[in-house]
Amino acid sequence: DFATPRAILTGHDYEITCAAICAELGLVISGSKEGPCLIHSMNGDLLRTLEGPENCLRPKLIQASREGQCVIYYENGLFCVFSVNGRLQATMETDDKIK
Repeated sequence: DFATPRAILTGHDYEITCAAICAELGLVISGSKEGPCLIHSMNGDLLRTLEGPENCLRPKLIQASREGQCVIYYENGLFCVFSVNGRLQATMETDDKIK
């Protein structure tokens, strides 16, 4: 038995640093080293780009909820909450740095 991909997700210009799958909504959210986070359908269609504030580079962790919220932790200690429609809903800066 050989594994075959269900879809190929395109759109990033740099290496992927984090990803999350929300099976309930049929979404895959991925972040790249120097670029934005992208939302794809499970079929591979690019749906949205999540653009954070200027200082939001290098996403490290992504978590999506079945309610349509996406939380992204960036390298500089900043959290951003987006709706799956791409709207930035909140930001929070922490002193802690996750390594």
